[in-house]
Amino acid sequence: MSNHQLAFLLARITLGINFFLHGFVRIPKLEAFASGLTQGFEGTMLPLALVEMIAYAIPFIEVILGGFIIFGIASKKSFAATAIFVMMLITGCAFKEDWGAVGTQMLYALFIFFLLKNLEYEVWAVKKSSE
Repeated sequence: MSNHQLAFLLARITLGINFFLHGFVRIPKLEAFASGLTQGFEGTMLPLALVEMIAYAIPFIEVILGGFIIFGIASKKSFAATAIFVMMLITGCAFKEDWGAVGTQMLYALFIFFLLKNLEYEVWAVKKSSE
């Protein structure tokens, strides 16, 4: 295994664990998570019913995306889906004017970008992405 392959593998698994555990720890307290997130959007232009629906979905999306990334399942599509998910989170944070959270989400976006850009170094994947 080359240094590039090892770096990619470790970065992929690290990102996957991050997303997976974000969702995994939220699922047992889903009601409180969704309620707290929804309350945080009171006074923004976003409809609270839409925010609540998305809030209930977020932990499950995180678990699914994280699992796919950890195991290298269709990585190109998984990274693209994760990037779209992060764009959605950035949009929500921008409506709240939570610029610190937007900055954090931008770091995730960069991380995903570098993994996508270096996908040629993927190893130990359950199902390698096809072009």
